[in-house]
Amino acid sequence: MSPVRRCSRTACGRPAVATLTYVYADSTAVLGPLATYAEPHCYDLCAEHSERLTAPRGWEVVRLSDPSAPSRPSGDDLEALANAVREAARPQERGDGTRGRGPRTADPMEVARRGHLRVLRSPDS
Repeated sequence: MSPVRRCSRTACGRPAVATLTYVYADSTAVLGPLATYAEPHCYDLCAEHSERLTAPRGWEVVRLSDPSAPSRPSGDDLEALANAVREAARPQERGDGTRGRGPRTADPMEVARRGHLRVLRSPDS
């Protein structure tokens, strides 16, 4: 017997990554991480079949996330990254009350600047 569990779908030999369990009393299909042991009333599914899973009409599909699995970037992640880049590109203003009144003064801890990088003096010196 192979130590790798295979997808339960007919004619699919890909390795299983998720376990499907039906809760008939609640009309719910629960899809979660691969169970530790193969259970007789559960179905092991490969990545493709677990992503395409649909339930019968009137049933609900509950997808439990696997915390150890790498998460896919979402639209929110991309938007947050774009906002961070825009914020870094903006000229910095000091909060010392000189906003809009004359040239920006250097931070007393700043020794040199190259682009967006700064060389800071140690607080001890």
